[in-house]
Amino acid sequence: MPDRPYVLLSAAMSVDGHIDDSGPEPLLLSDAADLDRVDEVRAGVDAILVGATTLRRDDPRLNVRSAERRAARVAAGRPAYPLKVTITGSGDLDPGARFFTTGDGPKLVYAATPGLDTARKAVGAVADVVDAGDPLDLHRLLADLSGRGVARLMVEGGTGMHTLFLSAGVADELQLVVAPFFVGDAQAPRFVGPGRFRHDAAHRMRLAEVRPIGDLVLLRYLLGAAGG
Repeated sequence: MPDRPYVLLSAAMSVDGHIDDSGPEPLLLSDAADLDRVDEVRAGVDAILVGATTLRRDDPRLNVRSAERRAARVAAGRPAYPLKVTITGSGDLDPGARFFTTGDGPKLVYAATPGLDTARKAVGAVADVVDAGDPLDLHRLLADLSGRGVARLMVEGGTGMHTLFLSAGVADELQLVVAPFFVGDAQAPRFVGPGRFRHDAAHRMRLAEVRPIGDLVLLRYLLGAAGG
């Protein structure tokens, strides 16, 4: 098995690059057809990862919703649900979050060393908590996932995770859905934060697919060895 999984980064954003607004409820950027597409992608991976900030802000389930897709996974000898993974620096996690309480699959928490004890006290009863180093070592994390049999990892956000994986040059594919409106909110989270990215103006990503989904558009880029 390779020393790290194939990393697929999935996000939806407004035309002006925001993945949410600053309101109390998550901003809906996708429609029903796109949510079903995301569910299909989830069904094809071994693990789904989001950052702890996304858990606290959006309280996502990160499950495969389609019973048919779960059944197909089981028929293929795979677990019904992909492994759910989160990354935390502080260890401040709620064991009652839907990430931990929904779905039959295992849950995995990678904590930076300073937050390890806090994370274990908070969610050690409902998740496997792993020391990810100080500072958090993304390559060590990916190698650990590979050792657990994860060949395909889907990263769903938020800003910190998008920035971390893209700036580290370990994302192989980007699936970016653009919604046809502006957020225009300086306090709203963006798709990525400041960073030094492998794919700059001199090293362009390879566009593999453009697909209209209602009034949305999916842009699929290849970033790894296949993308140049």
